[in-house]
Amino acid sequence: MNKPRRAMQPLPVEPRVRRAYFDCRYGQLHVHYAIPGGGGFDEATTLLCIPGLPGTGRFFRPLLLPLGRDRSVYAPDLPGSGESDPTPGPVGNTDLAAALGDFLDSMHVRRVDVLAHAEGVAIALAMLAQRGAQVGRLVLSPSSETVQGLAREVRQPVLVIDLHAPESGNREISELERQAGQLREFLELA
Repeated sequence: MNKPRRAMQPLPVEPRVRRAYFDCRYGQLHVHYAIPGGGGFDEATTLLCIPGLPGTGRFFRPLLLPLGRDRSVYAPDLPGSGESDPTPGPVGNTDLAAALGDFLDSMHVRRVDVLAHAEGVAIALAMLAQRGAQVGRLVLSPSSETVQGLAREVRQPVLVIDLHAPESGNREISELERQAGQLREFLELA
């Protein structure tokens, strides 16, 4: 007697894009993230995306899918910005870097590459000072020449790139794909 065959679902190839809240020293940190479709067990180094002002990870949304195919990619709203809890008062780059470090610790991330945009570059450099052994590659999209000079002083491999937020969907997808391809190429270097 023939037994009915069970339908096999193909494994998803696209990453899963989600939003979630994680704890940090200032309360809840809202995070946009993508993880590989296959579960991420053999994934590349985790990527943390640090936004500039106004501090929302939504800036990186167009890059989550292309960069999340083979690695976990996290783009948090900085404490006091977006949907993250407010800070008790003014905080500096060192404090924001420490809060992002809390997030990395809660996720048990041992090694992380960092992509930082505009004012987020200063937070990334503060994180590098606090957790230099944990940070691998740096991708910096600075807003000024001064910050580019600072990037030359770090020991980690650095890529300086000019990222721009999509303008109400008017930005051509080919430009985003080119930038994602350039980022993937840099991050995959051995």
